[in-house]
Amino acid sequence: MKRAVSVSLGSSSRDKKVIINLAGEQISVERIGTDGDVDAARRTFAELDGQVDALGVGAVDLYLRLEGREYPLRAALKLVQDVRQTPVVDGRGLKHTLERRVFELAEPELGYKPHFRRAFVPVAVDRLGMAEAATDVSDEVIIGDLMIALGVPIPLRGISAYRRVARVLLPIVSYFPMSMLFYGSGGEPTTPKYQPYFADSDLLAGDFLFMKKYLPPDLTGKTVVTNTTTEQNVELLRSRGVRLMITTTPRYEGRSFGTNMMEAALTAYAGRGRPLTDAELDALIDQLDLRPSVQWLNA
Repeated sequence: MKRAVSVSLGSSSRDKKVIINLAGEQISVERIGTDGDVDAARRTFAELDGQVDALGVGAVDLYLRLEGREYPLRAALKLVQDVRQTPVVDGRGLKHTLERRVFELAEPELGYKPHFRRAFVPVAVDRLGMAEAATDVSDEVIIGDLMIALGVPIPLRGISAYRRVARVLLPIVSYFPMSMLFYGSGGEPTTPKYQPYFADSDLLAGDFLFMKKYLPPDLTGKTVVTNTTTEQNVELLRSRGVRLMITTTPRYEGRSFGTNMMEAALTAYAGRGRPLTDAELDALIDQLDLRPSVQWLNA
């Protein structure tokens, strides 16, 4: 049996191990959280090198992509500097394939292609594919990277505005220390903030941890498109009135895994001994019929 492991800087309370079936082949997928301990994560990567078929990097990106160029996050790359044999992925391949196609892939289960008046994307820098997908189905998109990631109280109106700012900032972000790249384990309390942007949007799209940090108490009737969610996360959104939740990756035994974990699983399945290209991932998405998880939380 092939084995894919995600080593995450996030909370160990979110750890899970399941066996998934991909076209008749069983793949063991496992998440190992290190509770923000960078040294422990680096040791774990080194220990698993050559022992598993693919490794995923969780809770931090290795590279950020914009307009065909990739910007290395140097502090994050140190986590995997001792890995020599096993292919390492950080999920950015699926962020630009599976997440970019999220509404297309969800349409058969939804029964229609959704359209929204306004979308709020709290942070687009690590989920540009999702922000682009939101742009395709929304009249207006507000992007909160400057506000939420950097504390600068300026909303970016539209994907073009985001790209202009990102061209300037990404070369600088490339040198950020780990303390500015790791965005928390998910155990932090929710403190409502930026409420007008949440309240005025009928679509909320982006990384769940960024979203959860500032969620307002009332999300009645809204659609949420996000990534990794546990059963507790789903109940949180249900209790706040979310109408529809679309999770970009499939659910296994009550929870979805991060894009890095799913990309590691696909890398192990393909067995090429290297990360897959976007074209190869797109082909596998269709071949394996990978679909987002669609959940109606409140009628």
